[in-house]
Amino acid sequence: MSPKESFVDVLVIGAGPAGLMCAQGLAKFGVNIRIVDQRAKKVAAGQADGIQPRTIEVLQSYGLADRLLSEGNQMHLAAFYNPGPNGGIQRTGRAPDVTATTARFPFEASAIEAIFLDAMSSYGVEVERPIVPISMQISSDAKELADPHSHPVKVVLKRLDGGEGTEVVRAKYVVGADGAHSWVRKALDIDMEGEQTDHIWGVVDTIPETNFPDIRNKTVIHSNNGSCMVIPREGDKVRLYLQLTEADVVTNGRVDKTKMDSLKLMAVAKKSMQPYTIDFPREIEWWTIYIIGQRVASSFQRKERVFIAGDACHTHSPKAGQGMNASMNDTHNLTWKITQVLRGWSSPALLSTYEYERRKYAQDLIAFDRKFAALFSGQPRSEKCLDGVTHEEFIGAFQTFGGFTSGIGIHYRPSVITNAQYQSYAKSLIVGERIVPQMVVRVADGRPYQVQDLLPADARFKLLIFTGDAGDERQLVTLHKLAINLEQILVKYARKGDFKELFEILTIRIGPDSSSMVEKQDASLPKSLQLHWSKVFIDQPEVLHSTFGESAYITYGIQPSGAVVVVRPDGFVGTVAPLDKAKHLDEYFSTFMNH
Repeated sequence: MSPKESFVDVLVIGAGPAGLMCAQGLAKFGVNIRIVDQRAKKVAAGQADGIQPRTIEVLQSYGLADRLLSEGNQMHLAAFYNPGPNGGIQRTGRAPDVTATTARFPFEASAIEAIFLDAMSSYGVEVERPIVPISMQISSDAKELADPHSHPVKVVLKRLDGGEGTEVVRAKYVVGADGAHSWVRKALDIDMEGEQTDHIWGVVDTIPETNFPDIRNKTVIHSNNGSCMVIPREGDKVRLYLQLTEADVVTNGRVDKTKMDSLKLMAVAKKSMQPYTIDFPREIEWWTIYIIGQRVASSFQRKERVFIAGDACHTHSPKAGQGMNASMNDTHNLTWKITQVLRGWSSPALLSTYEYERRKYAQDLIAFDRKFAALFSGQPRSEKCLDGVTHEEFIGAFQTFGGFTSGIGIHYRPSVITNAQYQSYAKSLIVGERIVPQMVVRVADGRPYQVQDLLPADARFKLLIFTGDAGDERQLVTLHKLAINLEQILVKYARKGDFKELFEILTIRIGPDSSSMVEKQDASLPKSLQLHWSKVFIDQPEVLHSTFGESAYITYGIQPSGAVVVVRPDGFVGTVAPLDKAKHLDEYFSTFMNH
């Protein structure tokens, strides 16, 4: 009997952070998807650590952050311990956990996998388990590969629970999010480039009893007995990272997990945290050991039909909390691009920007991780170790790298979707970086809004029209010309003439010098720049008391002459244009959109 055969737009392999972010995003966008995972049930323990500020912003754009913030633990403080004069450790400082000045959420939150599973379920998508791929073929027919409606990838799936034999899935696209030992990556014959360090670590999830004063703060411990890191989790749970020696776990040059168990890890923790006491009266939920590997895949795709994401294409130490965050942002970057191509809005060439943007980020992450892991795993400075790491060095690195570790400082290089030609018209809204948080007021009802919340993840481009001083007659002439040109440009890319399915226009005016919260819509503004009462805003700092700068125009570096800011579907600034350069917007969209 021939195996069952099915067709799907996107097959996601792996239900870790990258796979779940991918599946819920595509499902939200209405894409026909399936997600499979080899594990019989979702991971009960051993999940990755904190969700960083930028990732919280991303989850907010999908409507998922509220539950994360209400149910997950939050880390606001970081504490630092070093060797004391009596042989044990002593606290040498505390600092905000997040040092990036423009972070909307200046803390880390603990991950909750159920948020993604429930979001997917609301769109009718469930993780299919336990299922593994056993073969994959990508068509070599150039015509088929060029047709976005074709299904050129053939994957054979097999159930591991003795269910119905095999199934042949024909997919338009496949996303391999199946972890560091990725089957998809190996099937594509993609190499991992980089090296393995000699730093060996143990990890344990537990509910301890301790007199350690910073057990509910993110804590970095450098002791003469090895380094340790404390990560508070949801409820009373705590994760401990413990530095091990080769004698602890290495046999004949290889890590031998049989030499270590949870009891031995607890003994290491007790030794590292002296003179404080820590006991483990409850059962250990989960533990493991690993050697830090710092590697990046040589490619993130094959024929722009099969992609790899997350740990499948980059591995690094967990100390800076980047693994899960990098993984989720990989697929956040990819899902809107696949959706735009599937809908016929954009050319398949758009998909090449996934590897271009995320592989460079992964390489930067490895370079950062190499420095950070060395500082973390290094011996503390002492009379016996004059070359060791000082507290000042570690604190300096912690603060210097704050933009990177928080995800706030991610910067994508120039490409077809990142054009900085007119950057000077919005000097502080950097093209290639995420849009900076800022409050504005809706004209119709005086309601304050966070600009980021006006930019939901819905696969559409957003055009922010900063009108400038619309009370000036010459400015009004410029705005009317812009309105005419802009409508002609955007309609060109719409399949049915309604550009609102591809683009959203939001208008932000300069506020008057008055304390009035509610401002009548200016009848002189072109109608096409105020398509709905809910899409017109005013910059009224006197009623906001915003923590993100008093004025949007000042925060973003926009002059009274105004500007158009194009925000990509992933919340990154794609380009900026003066109000009298609508042609630039046409040139920008024409490089990757169908028309």
